[in-house]
Amino acid sequence: MIPRDSLLGKLQAALGRSLVVTILGPRQCGKTTLARMMGEPRTIDRFDLENPLDRSRLGNPLLALSRLDGLVIIDEVQRMPELLPIIRVLVDRPERRASFLLLGSASPTIVKGVSESLAGRCAFLDMAGFDLLETGRDSMETLWFRGSFPLSFLALNDGMSAAWRYDFIRTFLERDVPQLGISIPAATLGRFWTMVAHYHGNVWNAAEFARSLGSSEGTARRYLDVVTGAFVVRQLQPWFENLSKRQVKSPKIYIKDSGLLHSLLGLDDASRFPGHVKYGASWEGFAVEQLLSVAGTREAWYWSTYSGAELDLMLLRNGKRIGYEMKCTDAPVYTKSMAVASRDLGLEALYVVYPGSVRYPISDRAEAVPLWDAMTDLQR
Repeated sequence: MIPRDSLLGKLQAALGRSLVVTILGPRQCGKTTLARMMGEPRTIDRFDLENPLDRSRLGNPLLALSRLDGLVIIDEVQRMPELLPIIRVLVDRPERRASFLLLGSASPTIVKGVSESLAGRCAFLDMAGFDLLETGRDSMETLWFRGSFPLSFLALNDGMSAAWRYDFIRTFLERDVPQLGISIPAATLGRFWTMVAHYHGNVWNAAEFARSLGSSEGTARRYLDVVTGAFVVRQLQPWFENLSKRQVKSPKIYIKDSGLLHSLLGLDDASRFPGHVKYGASWEGFAVEQLLSVAGTREAWYWSTYSGAELDLMLLRNGKRIGYEMKCTDAPVYTKSMAVASRDLGLEALYVVYPGSVRYPISDRAEAVPLWDAMTDLQR
């Protein structure tokens, strides 16, 4: 088992300040495993709402939960949203005895329920699969190609990893989406998801997607929100300010997991990967996700102008603007676009993140850094 000490530390800190903590993330990213790492000295009671026995134990939820103390872990909580008002009653009692850890895969369902029933009482912890700091520096190419889902990354070979991902995609479309109460045909949403994969790393264009789907722009937008809310697509929002340039104001879209991206593109052979047309875009999305796994998403944007200047990622760190460009090349160079971004945005630092292993300056204002170094810098 790969240790997830950083996530476990964040979870323990959240439980230290809130009586209710909700872990949100895609299916199979390791939420249940992380919850199992919570041990002594707490008394722990667990409920898996996909288990009929556990659901029957909660036949009278107020009575069942009010008897417990210590930590109560409820997995797949989106299956019983009626539990949320009951949990609010329990944590508001002066004699409260238990704290609650809620796990779920359906972000829109849980966030809405928590916002309505547990406002001000619940902390959120966003979770994804493995990151490079967890799997180790030497695992970067495997993590990039197979993706971050534990069962995909840890598969015995690339073929077994690809088979797991295809099963995940099918299950997501045929079971998970309908369980969210969304009545979109699996074939239609699958076609949309594949279109997003081919558009990976580009700015969202609702009109283009609508034309391809034969639908309205509003429908295309709804599909995008569905896959974003289910944690399989990222919308990276644009940064714009009062500059003498026309700036792009639509989000950039990525398939969040690089392994799922490669499967949606039909790319199962690692030997053919470097020659694929989306090779560079794949690196960009992978590096963005890895950096955000450390930095968080609260203060993260991209920047682009209609004249061609752009920046793949900008983070605010202690009030300072830090820029990142992702380049899938052996020897990155300083470009005019980087110079414009650095000047117009007033960047404190600019890092060009590439898949190499040597860190070196490429100008007096920018530095080429391996992904591992960029991530460890953000940890400090």
